Amino acid sequence: MLSSSYDDLYLLGALLVRTVPAVIGVFWGAPLVARELEAGTHRLAWNQSVTRSRWLAAKLGLVGLAAVAAAGLLTLAMSWWNAPIDQAIASGGGASGFPDRLSPTMFDSRGVVPIGWAAFAFTLGVALGIVLRRTVLAMATTLTVFAAAEGVISAFVRPLLVAPDRITVPITADNLEGLRNGGLSVDIGQHGTWVTAEQTLDAAGHPVSLPPAFTNCMQSGGDPHVCGGVLGKLGYQQETTFHPAGHFWPLQWAEAGVLLALALVITGLCFWLVRRQTA
Repeated sequence: MLSSSYDDLYLLGALLVRTVPAVIGVFWGAPLVARELEAGTHRLAWNQSVTRSRWLAAKLGLVGLAAVAAAGLLTLAMSWWNAPIDQAIASGGGASGFPDRLSPTMFDSRGVVPIGWAAFAFTLGVALGIVLRRTVLAMATTLTVFAAAEGVISAFVRPLLVAPDRITVPITADNLEGLRNGGLSVDIGQHGTWVTAEQTLDAAGHPVSLPPAFTNCMQSGGDPHVCGGVLGKLGYQQETTFHPAGHFWPLQWAEAGVLLALALVITGLCFWLVRRQTA
């Protein structure tokens, strides 16, 4: 049985890892070129025998690799520390209240995805620095764009990177857990899953609204297990779309691949922008 005292550390560690890519983009990526363009010190290098492409490649290579390595080492350390909790969740016991590693709050802090986010954030910051040529403005814009990209990818792209599973189970007094996001939450008998969609069906398999008897039971503070008996008698079912625990690594590699591909595209854009910059 895992002690609840680990809960805060568990969530704090995940927050730390998720924050690192944003910090890299804002404080390492954005000022890397913007500071020189703003101060005019880039002219000294560009007027020497070193080409602009070689000048940028040296900057990106040195700082970029350090940024990715820092994110990778921190993620490795946190994954090692959280391993006992992950094992407890996977076995279905001893980790009540701990979000599993597939959940949106944890996924970005595990595996190889933080490395992809670090590479993306760094190149994004560099590109915005080249375009805006103002360090503070580039830093603020990098944070805004990164936050928007993270929200879009986690909410709309990630669930589709691997085809989810779907299961329909009869609603009973034993498997009904309560209400979640305005609908029902039903135990499907699998641990460490990421539920992406749920809908309630009638006995014929058609989508249906919750009956007043159940709603009144829940609103009056009734036990979900008792209220669930109402739905069981009506033959209601719950269709759940989810990613099982086994989808963790396929989703990790797929999202990391998408992020690294974006980082490569942005890197190419950086070289194109630098070659077009006027002194």
